[in-house]
Amino acid sequence: MCAQLTRERASLLLEVAHLYWDEDLDQATIASKMGYSRPTVSRMLSEARRHGVVTVTVSHPIERLMALEEQLAQAFGLKEARVAEDRADGVTGPGTEVARVCGDLLLEHCGPRSVIAVSNGRAVGAVVHHLPERVWPESTAVAMLGSAGESFHLEDGPDICRNLALRLGGHYRSLPVPLVFDSLKNTRAVRSEERVATTLELAARSDVALTGVGAVEETTSSPLLRRWMTPAVMRECRRKNVVAHVCGHHLDTEGNHVRTALCNRTLCLDPPGSARSPGHRRGSGPGQGQGPCEQPCVGATCPPSSPTRAPPGPSWRAYEAGRGGELE
Repeated sequence: MCAQLTRERASLLLEVAHLYWDEDLDQATIASKMGYSRPTVSRMLSEARRHGVVTVTVSHPIERLMALEEQLAQAFGLKEARVAEDRADGVTGPGTEVARVCGDLLLEHCGPRSVIAVSNGRAVGAVVHHLPERVWPESTAVAMLGSAGESFHLEDGPDICRNLALRLGGHYRSLPVPLVFDSLKNTRAVRSEERVATTLELAARSDVALTGVGAVEETTSSPLLRRWMTPAVMRECRRKNVVAHVCGHHLDTEGNHVRTALCNRTLCLDPPGSARSPGHRRGSGPGQGQGPCEQPCVGATCPPSSPTRAPPGPSWRAYEAGRGGELE
């Protein structure tokens, strides 16, 4: 107890403070209840704060998250970062709050005519599931990669692409072809098909991309890639210090693309700097020989960025000519 306060005075200040702060009574009501004037009650409340009987703390759980966001942005050169509490409670995949925060960020960078590229996985599927509905009939959801052939709780590409279009009230363009082929010859043949080429070019020129980061471990690899992560591929990944995969491409600790035995057999949007790349970075992290993404990238959302893009090819011009009609 403060030496300047008697026991009786401290008890009186505590009673007044509880009535005002805990029971939410106004000063006039407290004055009438205790037989004092309102100015006297006001002075008592000031005295209670001065002697530490009442302390006021201005805080909110989001304050800690905002501090983490700032640290992430500074540490990794990000334009924007969002952090949310994971309340998954043992459920596989991200919690509802994480998915909602990512969905809100995605919509901040979209509009009624946006083209949104989308990959697959539990995190991406959760974001789409919790995405607020919009009436954007001119929006387009487009797949960034082929299909794993199975749906694990709606986390395969075609399901996610279709569900995103339903949430936005727009069109969608999926890739109903395998994600990984048995041979390079088959991969090249399918990639050259007009529908596949148009879809991948559309994804490369999207306004924003929604993708996740998958683990690369024998026991924790994404189920969508696990069947192709053979012991030989796992050894290669360990030898090349692969730590994650994004949209079908393996990355090292610096975010550089690492070419593995799966690369040429995987049907997906090409990594930045490749021969087939449209000339801009997709925002999944630093590309080989490039700096970090210049556009916001948080959680599972990341817009592609580039002030310079390659001239549109015939497939792109064909899409633009027919834009506004049903894509699927």
